[in-house]
Amino acid sequence: MAKAKTSPDLFQIALIGGETLLGGELKEVFEAQLKTAFVNAYAATGEGSFADNEGEAVYLDPLDSKAAESSSVIVAAGAAAGSLKAYDLTKALKGKVALIDCAGHLEQEPEAHILAPIPGESNPKGGWLFITAQPAAAAIADTLSRLGRWRPIARSVVNVFEPASERGKAGAGELHQQTSNLLAFRSLEKNVFDAQLGFNLLPQYGSAAPLKLAAVERRIERHIAILLAQSAPLPSIRLIQVPVFHAYSISFWIEFTKDITVGEVGHALASAQIEVRESTQEVPNSIGAAGQSGLIAGDIRIDRSNPRAVWLWVVCDNLRITADIAVTLIRSIQSKKS
Repeated sequence: MAKAKTSPDLFQIALIGGETLLGGELKEVFEAQLKTAFVNAYAATGEGSFADNEGEAVYLDPLDSKAAESSSVIVAAGAAAGSLKAYDLTKALKGKVALIDCAGHLEQEPEAHILAPIPGESNPKGGWLFITAQPAAAAIADTLSRLGRWRPIARSVVNVFEPASERGKAGAGELHQQTSNLLAFRSLEKNVFDAQLGFNLLPQYGSAAPLKLAAVERRIERHIAILLAQSAPLPSIRLIQVPVFHAYSISFWIEFTKDITVGEVGHALASAQIEVRESTQEVPNSIGAAGQSGLIAGDIRIDRSNPRAVWLWVVCDNLRITADIAVTLIRSIQSKKS
């Protein structure tokens, strides 16, 4: 039985959904970057359950009021039931413990603050319920806000290519099964996408899919509107599900109010959070983004029919973006408690 580790010298992180794809990424990043923290893992539902740990079955204790109160912060990365249980427990503590919802189940609650703080920049000042921004929305908002501060943007169009891992282990597993079975001429599982994703692109899921792609698209739009905060015009968004296991690829078309050059755009984007690839370097791709923090931008081209517009290709690890946002929030919480 896995017991929570407690010590007055440790910053206790209660991680709900430690067995999920996102939860595994969060745990790995927390342990690597938060040296004075200890991660206590709980099942995705917040109830007692067995989970796989490197091939061995491990029992995860339920998150109860005692465990919540002894935690420095609670991070939800599992099922809606687990997030709601964490919300009820945290609310009863009246702000003594912060709750970071990385799964997006609590963003409609009145106390919720949707955030994507950048390391080294301004951090949240108040509240106890924080929602990590949808990772594609965080990447789009960061890109457009940086360019908007450099030069006014007239309008933009963004195509977002969604990886299967955004649907968790079930989505990645279904893509794997479909790809293997298509090559073997066997029937396909369609529990997540209700459509063939293997060797295919989907502008929407099948009618029986538990989550609609249009709902994800609307969530991205909502979060972009919050994160941009009028630093740039809202872009037109199109979300496409692609047969890629991991990492977002994002195609931008951005029109400015004046003529621009490739070098100027690259210089405006380059920062600690955005690596800009020149034309002589490898084009950013989803495989190269896996396991990397921040964004990788490249293949910058001036629109041949519009000297004020630029095409831009950006990739990012969807799980790592969320983990990095959570780490920044936790560091902010740690600094307030110290």
